[in-house]
This record gives sequence, C-alpha cells and structure tokens, in this order.
Amino acid sequence: MGLAYNVYLNSDRIFGCKHCKTHLANHDAIMSRNFRGQHGKAYLFNAVVNITQAEAVERNMTTGRHIVRDINCRQCKETVGWKYDKAYESSEKYKEGNYILEAELLCAVY
Repeated sequence: MGLAYNVYLNSDRIFGCKHCKTHLANHDAIMSRNFRGQHGKAYLFNAVVNITQAEAVERNMTTGRHIVRDINCRQCKETVGWKYDKAYESSEKYKEGNYILEAELLCAVY
C-alpha cells in the first residue's frame, strides 16, 4: 500500500478540521444547513474529502432510524460527523450517501 495524500480543495470557502485544518469540504457542496448534531449546528454535504469511515451502525435519530457510519479526519483522526448509508423512511432517502459535518468541529480554511 502506498502513501495516502491529502486532497487540497481550490475554492473561496473551504471547511476544514478544527483540530488540524485539513481540508474536508467545499462550501458549494452544502445541500442543507438545517441539521443538528451532537455538538449543535450541522450541515449536510454531498461530497467530503480527507476522511476515514467507521463501520456502519443502526441509530435511532430525531428523523427516524438510519444506518450511519462515523467519519473521521484522515490527518488527526478526530470525529467530524457521519455518513448516511441507509434511511428507512421514504421521506429521508435523500440523505443516503451524503455526509453530515458538525459546525463545532469545523473551521474556515483560507
């Protein structure tokens, strides 16, 4: 296995890991700002970079039952949010394959 290189995003507004400033997502990838995480405000993204994913688990959330996996910053290993693998409610299917990043765990990278 070779070295894992970080992806560097090229955008005016980039979200990074609060702990190590590794690029995680482009502001243009936000699908919704109307989410809450364990630490408060959270955003739904359709694409994130420089993460590792934990094993999928079933969780009961405020919007119903979902299969999700925690996502961690690839650089410092801090948990930054989760990925939706499966939603059981038909009204929640739009979340499948998308990512939640918690605002409290992010910083603006310039």
